[in-house]
Amino acid sequence: MVTLLIAICFISFLLIKNSPIDPIQAYIGADMLKVGPEQREIIAKHWGLDQPLIMQFFHWASSLLRGDLGTSMMFRRPVADIISERFFHSLALMLTAWTLSGIIGFFMGVIAAMKRGTWIDRLIKWYCYTLASTPTFWMGLLFLIVFAVWLGWFPIGMGVPAGVLAENVTLSDKIKHLILPALTLSVIGVANIAMHTRQKLIDILASDYILFAKARGEQGFILFWRHGLRNVALPAITLQFAAFSELFGGAVLAEQVFSYPGLGQATVEAGLRGDVPLLLGLVIFSTLFVFAGNLLADFIYMILDPRLREGRSI
Repeated sequence: MVTLLIAICFISFLLIKNSPIDPIQAYIGADMLKVGPEQREIIAKHWGLDQPLIMQFFHWASSLLRGDLGTSMMFRRPVADIISERFFHSLALMLTAWTLSGIIGFFMGVIAAMKRGTWIDRLIKWYCYTLASTPTFWMGLLFLIVFAVWLGWFPIGMGVPAGVLAENVTLSDKIKHLILPALTLSVIGVANIAMHTRQKLIDILASDYILFAKARGEQGFILFWRHGLRNVALPAITLQFAAFSELFGGAVLAEQVFSYPGLGQATVEAGLRGDVPLLLGLVIFSTLFVFAGNLLADFIYMILDPRLREGRSI
């Protein structure tokens, strides 16, 4: 994890420094025409932009090791404060969508495998194949038009009601604004886990020990509970936790469609407005977020499969 994180930091820094983004222009903003060459040089010297690339990376990495992610050029605030503030909004959105998509997708895959060849199986496969090719932003716009504009069941966007003071915002208001973006991400995320679980369970049901269990009279839910659940749960958990990166990418689009104030919207704003410190901070944080998901998957593996625990062989 450490070596990969170092590589990501270096590559991200290199890509941003060689991109068309002008950090001085991003810092000055609309007053660009009022700033002369001498003032630009002073600003560049203040931010260390007049130094060689390797020295810029060294200074940035040194600050990073001290826990200093820099100051956002848009918000004029420490990057760490902005990420921590936006993270809780995104965490509620991503965890809700991740949990719903995992549970619904797993049970859909199990039902499709147990009812293989029936109309239920064909319906689930059609549903998954359709969603697998559906862009997140398109699904979000569709939900927005139907449930927010036409039916008026949910607010059009944002994380809280417009014009309401922070102390007057209730938990029900936050949940109401969370439902549509979370539903968008969960509906899209169902397809992958459902199809993978279906195929894995079909392979398990064709194994010799399942044939022996059927010969003893086991069938239906009892057969799945005793012999199929743990075997099909392990690859499903791997796939679900590996989807952390896809979940974060989908959250970027969903938050942009619904104007949800999370890390995804901050990433888009930082990229469009050239906020290099914030953009680099978000890249590092999202990388750690994905690594944490993979690490949790390893721990859950050890709980579900005793063969993976220390001192036991597979």
